[in-house]
Amino acid sequence: MVEEITPEDKERVALLRLITNSKHEFNKLSVTQLTRLQELIEKKDYSHNKKAHKSKLKLLGKINVRLYELEEKRSIL
Repeated sequence: MVEEITPEDKERVALLRLITNSKHEFNKLSVTQLTRLQELIEKKDYSHNKKAHKSKLKLLGKINVRLYELEEKRSIL
């Protein structure tokens, strides 16, 4: 059975490609983009793949830290 690619899947992949192409692109994302990426990643089920699920949790943690930094207007050292 082939799964249909949804517009949300395309948006998630586009944002993920953006941040994986460069180390510094992640820090350039706006609060809106980060929040949307967080929503899209949380919706996607990676429980069938242990490594992908671990990466998902790690990225969600990184997004939370960056959102905190942007909201507090400071950087965590």
